[in-house]
Amino acid sequence: MRLKQLTLAAMFAALCAIGGLLKIPLGIGSTALDSTPALVASAFLPPIYAGMTALIGHSASALYAGFPLGPFHLLIALEMLAIIYVFARLHQAEYQVSKWVFFIVANGLLAPLPFYFLISPSFYVGVVPGILIATIFNAVIAAVVLPVVQNVWRERLGVLR
Repeated sequence: MRLKQLTLAAMFAALCAIGGLLKIPLGIGSTALDSTPALVASAFLPPIYAGMTALIGHSASALYAGFPLGPFHLLIALEMLAIIYVFARLHQAEYQVSKWVFFIVANGLLAPLPFYFLISPSFYVGVVPGILIATIFNAVIAAVVLPVVQNVWRERLGVLR
């Protein structure tokens, strides 16, 4: 069972890396559709594995953009891991609305908050609109894809996890 989960995690991480190539032109070079596969992975993987796919996805997206924030991308990748971990826990507990609200607030507003202190308040104010829009794009796409993929998974394999 563990090998199946690792294989599935690797496939979702690869999808996150591909999503990192689909940039959303909002000012920051690393805003992309890299979170969508990690959100979908939360239905099929343990929370820590789903979080790791987000960490890998953000790292790949930042790499493609040339690491515009330098070593701060490590902080962002760890934030993504934590956000998707909590999202996956909420998904498993069947909080259908709360998980999406959490993801949008945590990723779009709270994750950039350390940069208010690390870089400047004006940087935070400047990046939040773009990150929030990218977060909403990722959430909407995942909200549409997630139930479809879950239904196909149930029909073909009979069980989730």
